[in-house]
This record gives sequence, C-alpha cells and structure tokens, in this order.
Amino acid sequence: MAKAPKTPDPEKTSRRTQFVETYRMAKKSDPSIGLWIGGAFVLAALVGFLLFWLLPGEGTLGTIISIVGALLFGSLAAMIVFGRRAQKAAYAQMEGQPGAAAAALRMLRRGWKTDPVIAFNKQQDVVHRVVGPPGIVLIGEGNANRLRQLMTSERRKHERVVADAPIHEIVCGNGEGQVPLPKLVRHVSKLKRQVKPAEITDILGRLRALDANRSNIPLPKGPIPTSMKGMRQNMRGR
Repeated sequence: MAKAPKTPDPEKTSRRTQFVETYRMAKKSDPSIGLWIGGAFVLAALVGFLLFWLLPGEGTLGTIISIVGALLFGSLAAMIVFGRRAQKAAYAQMEGQPGAAAAALRMLRRGWKTDPVIAFNKQQDVVHRVVGPPGIVLIGEGNANRLRQLMTSERRKHERVVADAPIHEIVCGNGEGQVPLPKLVRHVSKLKRQVKPAEITDILGRLRALDANRSNIPLPKGPIPTSMKGMRQNMRGR
C-alpha cells in the first residue's frame, strides 16, 4: 500500500519564506549582501576549522569534528551579517516613508504593545503608541512643529485615562532632539523600566476605553517593507 505523501511543516515553510522575502527585500538596497554573507561564512568557517583542528583528536574523528565546527562557526557568522545588513537595508527603504516608525516598532520584542497611528492630521503627521515596561511611549512622525500640538493633545487624553502611568514623548526624525529611524527601537527599549507586567495589563485595559471612542484610522500608505517580523526572527536565529 502506497504511503501518503508527507505534509511539509507549516512553521518551517513559513520561516523559509520569511528568510527568502527578507533577503530579496535587502538585496534591493544592498546588492552586495550575498557577497558579505558568503565572505563571513568562509572566513568564520576557516577560523572554526583551525580551532577544532588544534583540539586533541586524530584521524577521521578529528577531521569530522573540525568540519562540523567550521559549519557551525560559518553559519553563525553568516546569520549575524545577514541580520545586520538586512536591518540596515530595511531602514534605508523605510526612511522618509509614511508609517516608517510604525514598521520599525514591529522589531520590539515580547512585552511591548504597539498601536500604530492613534492620531494624525491632514498633513499625515502621525502619532504611534507603544506600551511596555517604561509605561506609555508616544512616538511622533512627521513635521516637528505640527507634531507638537498633536502630541500634546494625545498626552492630555492619555493622562485623563491613566494619570498614574509614566508617559514619554519621542519624535522620530533626523532633526535636533529627534531620534533617527535606525535608532528608534533601541532608544525605546532603553527607556527606564517603571511599570511592572501586572500594571501594563491594567494600563492596556484602560486604554481600550480611550481607543473605543476613536474612529478607525487607516495607516498612511507607502512602500514600507512588510517582512520586519521575519527579519527579526532571522536575526535572532529562529
């Protein structure tokens, strides 16, 4: 009796697809990414082979161990280089596009809740919100002068609902006092931890009441990379 064909693992297929999409996205802005990955693999593989070759062991077993060590070192180096080059390419593509900050904020790890475009104006200046260990973080994106009024209005709305929660304001941009897009996620992640997990849950519950009174606000359209989640997983070796 013929055996039924083996069904491919959806999770592995998804990761493979994300990897390919991320590579294609990165190659558009960084045509030499393949050379960097290949070079990193070869160089690290040589180092790994030599290190394991110097370990006690002779004959076939020593050779096998050296080859395995070379593959491990090479693969690790290739993934690190791929992650960094892909991240740089993604930010280069997003720079200046509407909603770029919202796309970048998808890189935040677990424990953060991101709500893109909670407020905007006719000029498409927008305010995003992130809730996490530092409390509430309002991220403005657009013209700094116009954002001042928009962010002040949002801060007051949030203070009425969660008066006891810390509220931070950040403007994403390249001007004075602003946070550049490539550094946004790191800047947010390094904010001082002031809220415990149980308090975050309470804050999110209160914010639902605030958001319920808002109309559905569409994210400004633009050629923003959509594989940021896949890139994050690839960078973490998942």
